[in-house]
Amino acid sequence: MILEMKVPSPGESITEVEIAAWLVEDGDYVEKDQPIAEVDSDKATLELPAEESGIITLKAEEGDAVEVGAVVCLIDMDAKKPEGTTLKTEKVVETTKAEEKPTETKTTYASGSASPAAKKILEEKGISASEIKGTGKDGRITKDDAVKAVPSMGTPSGGSRGSEKTKLSMLRRKVAERLVSVKNETAMLTTFNEVDMKPIFDLRKEFKEDFKTKHNVGLGFMSFFTLAVVRALKMYPDVNSMLDGDYKISHDFQDISIAVSGPKGLMVPVIRNAENLTFRGIESEVKRLAIRARDGQITVDEMTGGTFTITNGGVFGSMLSTPIINPPQSGILGMHNIVERPVAVNGEVLIRPIMYVALSYDHRIIDGRESVGFLVAVKEALENPIEILMDNNPKKALEL
Repeated sequence: MILEMKVPSPGESITEVEIAAWLVEDGDYVEKDQPIAEVDSDKATLELPAEESGIITLKAEEGDAVEVGAVVCLIDMDAKKPEGTTLKTEKVVETTKAEEKPTETKTTYASGSASPAAKKILEEKGISASEIKGTGKDGRITKDDAVKAVPSMGTPSGGSRGSEKTKLSMLRRKVAERLVSVKNETAMLTTFNEVDMKPIFDLRKEFKEDFKTKHNVGLGFMSFFTLAVVRALKMYPDVNSMLDGDYKISHDFQDISIAVSGPKGLMVPVIRNAENLTFRGIESEVKRLAIRARDGQITVDEMTGGTFTITNGGVFGSMLSTPIINPPQSGILGMHNIVERPVAVNGEVLIRPIMYVALSYDHRIIDGRESVGFLVAVKEALENPIEILMDNNPKKALEL
């Protein structure tokens, strides 16, 4: 019996996917639930598992865009599993030997010489024939070679000057499209502030070992920032709102999107109802989502529906940036690296670990008072975490 495997729907509103990579070859025997392909949608990269065991026949090429519901491969379920892999191993060895065999290049009097037409074009461009690799017979430089030749803009160093053209994944193309639309369709503005991270440093130094021992997760910065953001969103609800045509949609919950770097590019999974989570709950959820993004297991549903985004460019060394809003949200908070800087504290100059923070927001729905007030509220909570985020009881807040 032949099974037709069709492209499943990765999520609502997605009608087309792209075959990013086949993990098997045409004619291979596959086991049920074995990953056979990586499929790109405009929101995520997903693995496609075999629905049954049997011999597979591929019906689409890598890079093909296929509609949801289209047949991408056939599986002959009546085929028996081949015994052993000796034949395939021998084939690999033979291929390797063939690849190692040096390629002979035939050299003749024509090698590197230009045809009359090519010679004239090269002279007009001021290019020496010795700089051109001919594609004609025996290496002869053709007219087409001369037309395509580009004059050197400097002295060749003798190093590699190769180039490679690769197609962007559907996810990367969609991200690019969305970023451009944000710049063109929103009144985006960014406001900045700085945060003295010493109080958080002191808390982490005192409690991080006990926290990790009890909860099996580290006490990082993200829980402090998420809880500070949740508080500020409650104080300034317009920052937690979004536009829908002529209407403003306001939320009574805080679903916080966190930007993480995955193998296929930037992923933005969502911490649902962050307002109900503790330090332990947030750190555990951040760890879970980051691992799933890193391993390429994140789903479309896990990246849909956030109301506000936090992005941390500081992990890559960024000092300051203007993050781009994650539509249809109205605001995004950018974290940056922490650097010891001289600051004035009660009339004295002290060295403190300082982080610059940035809030990009849609000025169509958020005014200057709300944006600046929001960022100041975040700063206040981070600089007074025991009082504002822990109700003056760090051990209870950290569940120790």
